[in-house]
Amino acid sequence: MPPRRRSPASHSSAAPLRAVADVSVPAPPVPLDDVDRQILVLLSQDSRRSQRALARELGMSAPAVGERIARLERLGVIQGYGVRVNWSAAGYPMTVYLIITAVQGYQQQDLVQQLSVIPELEALDIVTGAMDMLARLRVRDHLHLRQLLMDCIWQIEGVQRTETALSLVEIEPKNLVADLLSAPPGEPA
Repeated sequence: MPPRRRSPASHSSAAPLRAVADVSVPAPPVPLDDVDRQILVLLSQDSRRSQRALARELGMSAPAVGERIARLERLGVIQGYGVRVNWSAAGYPMTVYLIITAVQGYQQQDLVQQLSVIPELEALDIVTGAMDMLARLRVRDHLHLRQLLMDCIWQIEGVQRTETALSLVEIEPKNLVADLLSAPPGEPA
């Protein structure tokens, strides 16, 4: 892809990432006891598990478990519940990693906003190193990828260059919650 012209001065800033979401100083960790960690591990294994079932497994009352879960949600430890999709079965078998380099001085918040409206965008990280962003996309096939690159991503002002990597094999994701939170704090997982 040919290099793009530098964007107008209004896009440059001393702190180009300041306005991008979640760049603020992280909040201090929430103190979690063994019961909190057990609840998180159990919910990570099956988020549809009822409070009554959790209470039985933990040897607690259902209202006590409900209060714990409400506290974890209120404090932002639990941010939501979801479903895992078999993307091949849903018609989107290809995972594509897109390395994006922005035009020097271009406000990355503008790029994030333009990229975030792309339906195929699964994740977008602003990273350190020679590249500026790493995007993960879901596409149907090579034709879909070509159309997405040519008609959408390469048309975004501020994108200087891209590199595309296709995932050949996807390994089943591990349960990071269980791996990290099963061990007591301060001990290696």
